[in-house]
Amino acid sequence: MRTQTILTVCFFLLLPFAFVQAQLKYPETRKTDTKDMYFGTEVADPYRWLEDDHSDETKAWVKAQNEVTFGFLDKIPFRKQWLDRLEKTNNYPKYSSPFRNNKHYYFYKNDGLQNQSVLYRQKGLKGEPELVLDPNKLSPDGTTALAVFSLSKNGKYAVVGISEGGSDWRTLYVRDMKTGKNLADEIKWAKVTGVAWQGDGFYYSRYPKPDKELSAINENHQVFYHKVGTPQSQDVLVYEDPANPQRFHGVFTSDDEKYSFLNISDRGKGKMGNAIWVRSGKDVKAPFKPIIAEPEHFTYSPIDVVNGKILFNTNDDAPNNRIVLIDPANPAKANWKTVVPEKPEPLTSASSAGGKLFVSYSKDVTTRVQVYSLEGAYERDVELPSLGTAGGFGGERKDKQVFYTFTGFTYPPTIFSYDIATGKSTLFRAPEVDFDLNAYETKQVFYPSKDGTQVPMFIVHKKGLQLNGKNPTILYAYGGFNIRLAPSFSMSRVSWLEQGGIYVSANIRGGSEYGEVWHEAGMRLKKQNVFDDFIAAAEYLIENKYTSRQYLACQGGSNGGLLVGTVINQRPDLFGVAIPQVGVMDMLRFHKFTIGWNWIAEYGGSEASEADFKNLYNYSPLHNIRSGLDYPAVMITTADHDDRVVPAHSFKYAAELQAKYRGDKPMLIRIETDSGHGASNLRKALEGVADIYSYCFYMMGLTPKF
Repeated sequence: MRTQTILTVCFFLLLPFAFVQAQLKYPETRKTDTKDMYFGTEVADPYRWLEDDHSDETKAWVKAQNEVTFGFLDKIPFRKQWLDRLEKTNNYPKYSSPFRNNKHYYFYKNDGLQNQSVLYRQKGLKGEPELVLDPNKLSPDGTTALAVFSLSKNGKYAVVGISEGGSDWRTLYVRDMKTGKNLADEIKWAKVTGVAWQGDGFYYSRYPKPDKELSAINENHQVFYHKVGTPQSQDVLVYEDPANPQRFHGVFTSDDEKYSFLNISDRGKGKMGNAIWVRSGKDVKAPFKPIIAEPEHFTYSPIDVVNGKILFNTNDDAPNNRIVLIDPANPAKANWKTVVPEKPEPLTSASSAGGKLFVSYSKDVTTRVQVYSLEGAYERDVELPSLGTAGGFGGERKDKQVFYTFTGFTYPPTIFSYDIATGKSTLFRAPEVDFDLNAYETKQVFYPSKDGTQVPMFIVHKKGLQLNGKNPTILYAYGGFNIRLAPSFSMSRVSWLEQGGIYVSANIRGGSEYGEVWHEAGMRLKKQNVFDDFIAAAEYLIENKYTSRQYLACQGGSNGGLLVGTVINQRPDLFGVAIPQVGVMDMLRFHKFTIGWNWIAEYGGSEASEADFKNLYNYSPLHNIRSGLDYPAVMITTADHDDRVVPAHSFKYAAELQAKYRGDKPMLIRIETDSGHGASNLRKALEGVADIYSYCFYMMGLTPKF
């Protein structure tokens, strides 16, 4: 293992950036006079034609941009070496936690550098593994993924859901688990869907059959019931609501399949919560009865059914969540029984197995797990290996043990078996990685934001780090959608750390780190708090001499891409490099693409109210690019198959940056092909990481030593 690395200065980068910039000639991007009026304010949108990613003109623009970007990346002398190092460090077996179905345990395994993990099963925990499905054989380039795998209760059949090129669309098939062959069943147009078995069929969600390309349809989400062995044309329509075309609907069933739950959300109207309806019995045409009739601002997640009553995890009257017992025959809130009350720490997940409740909490962004009886009596804490993140603990009523995975920034994902009767955890499977755990350390610090709020942040680096302001540093955050950025391990990130790099994860507002209050403090009209928290994180790192502007990169994806795009408009002086990935960059039109309207609950909408418009317009990355600013070196990343945050966001943002920036640093856009909101296979993921890390070092004037 190579633990000692010397950073050297790249002579080429001692030359003026103007020399670098002179080598770049960006493609000319046609402008139009397209304009919109919002509450009396006229807003120009000269690059709207780039929203059509199917047009020949847009495709030519993408090709030309990639030629510039990859031409630049090809000149980085250590780019290939970085990719080689990533391949070497990632080339080790990786396993998922096993899950049981009757006599078989199923698990995923990647031998090392396989593009897709392979599904196996074995009889008992000591049986011989047998291949179930190898997604790598589904396409020549490994970009077709297994997105859904759901076994029937008896294990006779499984629903296999396929995603092509990273798309959110799914095609579902039914596999005979005895023969290993797919039946004739084929289900198309599935999206935002789970699979819930009941008897000899299953529920799934889809959109109506399109009359043109898939990207054009994302309204009237329907639930169907499919009986195994029948064509899709005979599927039973279980639920739809054409009067509310932007709602999501899904049905799932209890473990014994005696209860079905209809979940309804309506985030396009700004409703953060969900409605939940229930029915008993196996008649797929029977009506559902409401527990919560309409989606408003609270969430309700069924955990288990106990003697005909339902355990729910909810934030109703409990911002940090609680567990309640509801009688579906008498669901009025006055009759709810609190089983596990709200605590000062947010409840992040709850599951049942072996007749017990496993309840996970977040204490300063690290996991604590407690075990309760189904009646709510506390029994014990689960003793975890150290401070980090634990997930799993799911199972069936008769299970004697459950599995969970524990990880941290310097703790590779390790699988443990938990004995429900004794409360003892036993190591089940640990990865063998080329990584010296003892050579690195993780610190958690708390820093003040602009308004004085204390924000937690993890700083990961080699032991013995010198605080001299010259350490290459990546500052990463997300800050939205009630998503907690918990400690996690990345073998790819190790290649940054071993070069003397620092990795920083800031737990800014907008996430769920401290419950719904923390989330609400960073959404809609309070979104500026998110940007202030991130800016304060950068200031802390510079003031405490972890790094300085030249050596500080900011990175974020999706909502985090929006974060990066906004912050470099507001404080470009803090960062030397910026990596906005698949970002939401056009805050005035995001709701017009695919399922973007679903984000109105988080951001507000430009057409919903004047206050929302002014707020969005004030920070929208696309609309706040200004000439004369000393921007950091930027490399935008997106993908041609991203049908969640469509690439038009990044296309228009890149065109505007290239048109307005007058400095001497590169403004590049890296457009991945045959990928979606994330890399569609391991190879593409590693190439993306190598390009980002190489670009950061190159623009910082550093050369890694491999």
